[in-house]
Amino acid sequence: MTTSIVENRKPHDRTIVVLVENKAGVLARVADLFARRGYNIISLAVAPTNDDRFSRLTIVVDVESAPLDQIVKQLFKLINVVEIAELAPELAVERELLLATVRAPQESRSQIIELVDVFEGKILAVSPDHLTVSLDGRPSKLDDFEALLEGYSIVELQRSGRIALPKIGRDVPRLRAVSESA
Repeated sequence: MTTSIVENRKPHDRTIVVLVENKAGVLARVADLFARRGYNIISLAVAPTNDDRFSRLTIVVDVESAPLDQIVKQLFKLINVVEIAELAPELAVERELLLATVRAPQESRSQIIELVDVFEGKILAVSPDHLTVSLDGRPSKLDDFEALLEGYSIVELQRSGRIALPKIGRDVPRLRAVSESA
């Protein structure tokens, strides 16, 4: 039986996509807003879009720290915010990247390699006592992989943060555009 993203999602996690002008200092203003208001960011990924004028922030927020509508209202007060949309899990394709260096002595190396293969990951680097591995996929898949890796000695682990796009053919309602908020 497979588990869906919806079942693995914590009820207080919400994914919002914020389209902002691609200008210096915008990310700092967004982070400052979250810090001043005490909003908890679970995950944050930022990248330019296909239009050089804009960047896309994918933010997973903890709505236990503040209601989503309050977070959205505060974000729209920032001058460089163009649009905000919430991506519900059933309407989105979500992915994340995990990199980990694991202690891999000879006696457990084959088990770690098998685990990486089962999860369709890649081995990026090998030394006599360590392996560096990568895995991309749904956040729940990475959670499961990370939990199994804990049975070995993790030296370092880094996750990219969630990125998401609407599923093809699904309309994602905008929470509000700046021109509508005036």
